[in-house]
Amino acid sequence: MSEHALVLGIETSCDETAAAVVRGGRTALSSVVRSQVRDHAAWGGVVPEIAGRSHLDAILPAVEQALAEANCPTASIGAVAVTTQPGLLGSLLIGATAAKALAWAWDVPLIAVDHVQAHVYAALMPTPRWEFPYVALVVSGGHTSLYRADDPLTLTSLGSTRDDAAGEAFDKAAALLGLEYPGGPSIEKAGRAGDPKAFAFKLPLLAPDSLEFSFSGLKTALLYTLVGPGGRRDDPWRVPRERIPDLCASFEFAVVETLARKAVRAAAQHGIPRILVGGGVACNRRLRERLGALASREGFEATFAPPAYCTDNAVMIAGLGHARWQAGAIAPLDAEVAARGEE
Repeated sequence: MSEHALVLGIETSCDETAAAVVRGGRTALSSVVRSQVRDHAAWGGVVPEIAGRSHLDAILPAVEQALAEANCPTASIGAVAVTTQPGLLGSLLIGATAAKALAWAWDVPLIAVDHVQAHVYAALMPTPRWEFPYVALVVSGGHTSLYRADDPLTLTSLGSTRDDAAGEAFDKAAALLGLEYPGGPSIEKAGRAGDPKAFAFKLPLLAPDSLEFSFSGLKTALLYTLVGPGGRRDDPWRVPRERIPDLCASFEFAVVETLARKAVRAAAQHGIPRILVGGGVACNRRLRERLGALASREGFEATFAPPAYCTDNAVMIAGLGHARWQAGAIAPLDAEVAARGEE
């Protein structure tokens, strides 16, 4: 294979239908993301059946658009990379089936990609010089985990969430507060004018040396702040509505501070001076500022995936697909999908 080969990436692990063309694993020639946020907003979260049907309608138009925007004839594509784990089974199957059909029709290799591993690769893509190992923090709606990355293809789990992922906690908090889905951007927006120290939420740091996460208790603390201990959801609010900005800022601070401290703790424990951050929550401005400042103060370097490649996208799938192709990791056309990835 050529070092500058073109890879078509396909991503359908959850509620975005995405396709992209990437050259040499680093240069994005196109990136198409067809969001389903409006389809799921009324339900306050992703409905698997709706997601699957939407992917079915959008997958081929997304691929055609990605090829057109890259000005790339199909004969130029060297391989097709697709997310095969983890994610919603129905959604994964749509993307994998399309990728298999295209790889067979174009007579090119099929490359199976792990979605979480691709979030780490998204932070590597703009980095001019790779200096392994890294501590990698992947933080999104479905995942909050720390890894040791020894190369683009080798991740070792250091810790993960025991319950809710950080993005899931934001979604549930937004629902309690009557804010729009998805919760992360809504809470960030509402909290911009708020005081992050107005409400003292206890940080869920667990044991002093723990690299695991837990956000369900923080969500419960928010509920009790709103309706009182043991209160029902229809009880009168104990917090005036005008305090919503303070409440959002304080909840966001608790999540962000926990993520930042854990990432720096992992770097210190393992003697690794560099931290990579990817996943949808990596777009959060407070997280970027706080983790960047804390890492710098402790003598570490924090690198975030570009905002456009934090949320689910196919650029990271094509990029990591190129690296896997170089390593000879070609998948059979009967490759299976899996709802849960390997830790």
